[in-house]
Amino acid sequence: MLSKEEIARINVLANKAKNEGLTEAEKEEQARLRQAYLKNVRTSFKNHMKGMTVVDPNGNDVTPEKLKKFQRENK
Repeated sequence: MLSKEEIARINVLANKAKNEGLTEAEKEEQARLRQAYLKNVRTSFKNHMKGMTVVDPNGNDVTPEKLKKFQRENK
């Protein structure tokens, strides 16, 4: 998980890129931080999907088979 400081740094670099441009070192730092952020988002999304169940208005479990398979494979 990214710290608040790392997320703040992503925002600082994004604003600087829009206004002034970044040095090569800052571009590398931005790329590294973005990859870490995306990894965190993907992990969070997968964890959310692991616990998801789809239920119709009658209370029946209608979770798609593809999701059930994903959940079985990623326990």
